[in-house]
Amino acid sequence: MKDWTPQHYRRAKGAETVAAQVMEAAIAASQKTVAVHPSLPPILTLKHLAHLTQVPYKHLRDYVTRETESYKIFRVRKRARPGQPTAFRVICVPPPSLSVAQRWIAQHVLAKARPHAASTAFARNCRLIDAASPHCASRWLIKIDVQRFFESISEIDCYRVFRNLGYQPLVSFELTRLCTRNGNFSRIRRAIKWRRKVSLSKSKIPKYASRDIGHLPQGAATSPMLANLAMIEADNLITELAGRFGLTYTRYADDLTLSTTDVAFKREQARRTVNEVYRILYQFGLNPNLAKTTISSPRSRKVVLGLQVAQESPRLTRTFKMKIRMHLHYLEREDVGPLKHAERRGFSAVAGMRNHLMGLAAYAIQIEPDYGEAVKARLEAVKWPVLY
Repeated sequence: MKDWTPQHYRRAKGAETVAAQVMEAAIAASQKTVAVHPSLPPILTLKHLAHLTQVPYKHLRDYVTRETESYKIFRVRKRARPGQPTAFRVICVPPPSLSVAQRWIAQHVLAKARPHAASTAFARNCRLIDAASPHCASRWLIKIDVQRFFESISEIDCYRVFRNLGYQPLVSFELTRLCTRNGNFSRIRRAIKWRRKVSLSKSKIPKYASRDIGHLPQGAATSPMLANLAMIEADNLITELAGRFGLTYTRYADDLTLSTTDVAFKREQARRTVNEVYRILYQFGLNPNLAKTTISSPRSRKVVLGLQVAQESPRLTRTFKMKIRMHLHYLEREDVGPLKHAERRGFSAVAGMRNHLMGLAAYAIQIEPDYGEAVKARLEAVKWPVLY
C-alpha cells in the first residue's frame, strides 16, 4: 500500500460529488493518522474498512456488535510440569471473514507501530537469539512470567493503542471490537475492570453497548502485536526500575527477564526488584505467575527462553542436544529406522516427525550454525521411506 496523500481523495473517481466540508473533514482525520506514521492507512468508517479489507460490511458490523460468539474455542494441554496440576491453553479461532480483517489490521496497521525497545517478540526482525543475547554472561538473572497474558489485555487497553495511532474514537472502538472477544466468566475476569461502569442507556449506538469488557483472544492474528503495544507504558516503568538497579530488561511476550553483571548486586536487591515488578504488573491489571518467578545467583544455571546464557553468546541446552542425539541414534539404526521410531515416539506419520526434526535443525542453525548444519546433514542422509 502506498503512503497516503490528500490527492488520494481529491482526485478519486466521484470526488467532485462530495461536499467540500465532508472532504476536508476526511482529510483532517486522515492527516492525524499519517502524522503518527506515514505508512499507516487512514480508516474513516467501518464501511471504509470493509472496502479496504474486502470483507462484507455486514460481517464487520456483526462482529463489532458481538450479538453472537464468533470464535471457535478449544483447549490445548500445556507441557506437564512435575508436581503441578494439568494446565490448558485456550485457543480462539476466528471465522474466515474476521480472520481476513484481522490479518489486514495486523499487516497494514499494527505492523507499522513501534513497540517498546525492551520488547523482543512479535515484531519485524525479532529473533529468539536476540531476546536472550542481552543477558549473556550475567551474574544474576531474574525471570518473571505473566499469567494468561493475552486474556489480561482488555479492550480498553486496545482502544488506547488505536487512539494513539491517530484513529478517531469510533473507528478505534470498532477496530478494538474486531480484535477482542468477550470471555467466559472465570477467576481472572471477576475483577471490576471487566465490567462496564457507565449505564448502557448512555451509549450513542445501542447495538454497540455491552456490560462485559472484552480481551485479546489467543489465536487472532492481531493479538501478539496489540499486546506488545498495550504494554508500552508498563515496559517504560520496568525499564526505569531496571535502570535504578543497574539491570538489563527485556520482555518476550509474557516472559520478563532482568539481569546484571554487577559483582556488588545482592539477593536482597533481586527480591526488591521482583516485588517492584509485581507492583507495576498489578498496576496494569496483570498477574505474575508466582510459581514461575526465579532468581538465579552467580553460580546457578542460567537459561533464558530455552537458551543457555552463562557464556558470552547464547547456546543450545544440553537437554536439547540430547534429544536430537536420541532421534538421530534411532533413525540411523538399521533395526529401527524412521517407521518404527515414528511409531514409538507417538507421531501419527513419518512426515510429521521429519518436519518436526527439520524444524529443530533450523532452530539449531540460528543458535549454533555449525552444530545445526551437521544435524541437518545427518537428517537428510537418513533413509526416509519414499512415501513418508
